[in-house]
Amino acid sequence: MRFRHADAIWSAHPRLSAGVLHAVDVGAAVDVGARVAEYTAGARVRLAGEAESGFPEVVAWRRAFARMGLKPTQYRCASESLLRRLRKEGSLPRIHPLVDLCNALSVAYAVPVAVLDLDRIASPLLEVRHAQGDEHCTTFGGDTEHPAPGEVTFVDSAGRAHARRWTNRQSGHSAVGPHTDRVLVVVEAMHDAGPEIVPEVLKTLGEELAELWHTDPLSAVLTSSSPEFAFGDRTPADRTRPGPHRNDAGR
Repeated sequence: MRFRHADAIWSAHPRLSAGVLHAVDVGAAVDVGARVAEYTAGARVRLAGEAESGFPEVVAWRRAFARMGLKPTQYRCASESLLRRLRKEGSLPRIHPLVDLCNALSVAYAVPVAVLDLDRIASPLLEVRHAQGDEHCTTFGGDTEHPAPGEVTFVDSAGRAHARRWTNRQSGHSAVGPHTDRVLVVVEAMHDAGPEIVPEVLKTLGEELAELWHTDPLSAVLTSSSPEFAFGDRTPADRTRPGPHRNDAGR
């Protein structure tokens, strides 16, 4: 399986910083409450001093959305939406331990963190690219949508779109659920500190996965000169034998 951003994405968004992580054995029988509370507490402290709309991380994504022809206050990146919800409601929704943890990391670092169920993605390629208009995207309500031509989305080898408007909204088809076993996590940033923050998010998430799920994630930082992450599944024997944590974010 391969994940990549198309060359046209790097050309159109040269300030993009991106990282990806692959993990298996990420079941739902894990308590992440304490970790979620710690990360969201830090985000609340920051929100007490300034609304999320003023965060450099959010401002950068708003500019990117504007360049794509999207009204930033109508279509927000995922991290801004989560921060806004945290500021208004004081908490984040509980969905699945891994999703809850990634949402908490998203508000803590103020960058989008997408989690996708790999068993719901057609191999061999998942690519962030401009839509042609014939891709199909399943909403969380079960409806089918077609991304507009030119819209940035995540497209697999079957032509299924796993996101709308890039970091605005994920597809319901590959949403993590009770039976999810394998995931791909994508971290993306547009602000000046992105090259430092994305590897930090990957490292933090990798450590949490190793400690809480006893799994051995693989991760990498992607760039325009090294845009692709290739990975394979482990054998059943490997997947039942926890090993030392390995994080390749610095590659």
